[in-house]
Amino acid sequence: MHNGAQQAGEKRGVAVVSNLESRDYRDAMSHVAGAVHVVATSDATVRSGFTATAVASVSDRPPTLVVCANADSATTRAILETGIFSVNALAFDDAMLAEIFAGRTELSGDDRFAEGRWDTLETGAPVLSDALVAFDCRLQQSPLVATHHLLVGEVRAVRYGLRRRALVYRERAFMGL
Repeated sequence: MHNGAQQAGEKRGVAVVSNLESRDYRDAMSHVAGAVHVVATSDATVRSGFTATAVASVSDRPPTLVVCANADSATTRAILETGIFSVNALAFDDAMLAEIFAGRTELSGDDRFAEGRWDTLETGAPVLSDALVAFDCRLQQSPLVATHHLLVGEVRAVRYGLRRRALVYRERAFMGL
C-alpha cells in the first residue's frame, strides 16, 4: 500500500484500498489491459499525436468514439482548435511507434511522424497507413472531466488494415494479443 492509502481488509490475497491517492488508482488501472492507439491531428503546417489506451466506442448511429486526452497535452489543444483527429489501432510490431508517441524517445512534434507511413482520409487528420484500423474523426464534443477532455468524435471514414496481432498495454508493458 502507498502512503495515505488505507487497507480496509484482505481476503485470500486480495487487498481492498480506500482513500485512494493518484498512485493507487494508477496502480489499479495498470491491471487493466488496453488496446494501444496513436491519436493524431494536423493543422495546415504541424502534425502532432500521442499514445492512448483510453479509447472506446460510443455509438454506431452515427459512428462515434471517445478518447480521454490530458488537458495539458499540446495535441489535445490542437484537436480542440482544428476539430479533427484520427485514432489508429496499433499492431504488436508497432510498439516502437507507441513509445515514440508516448514521448519516451528524443523525437517530438512532427518528427514523430518519420516513423510509419502516414496519409489522410476525409478530414485531413494524419492516418497511419498500416494501422490495424484507423478512424478519421470530426470532434463533436470535448467536455473537461477532472484532468482530461473527453474527445467525442464522429467517425467520418475508416481504413481497415491487415489482420495482425494487436498491441495491448498492461502492467506498464506492451504485449501482443
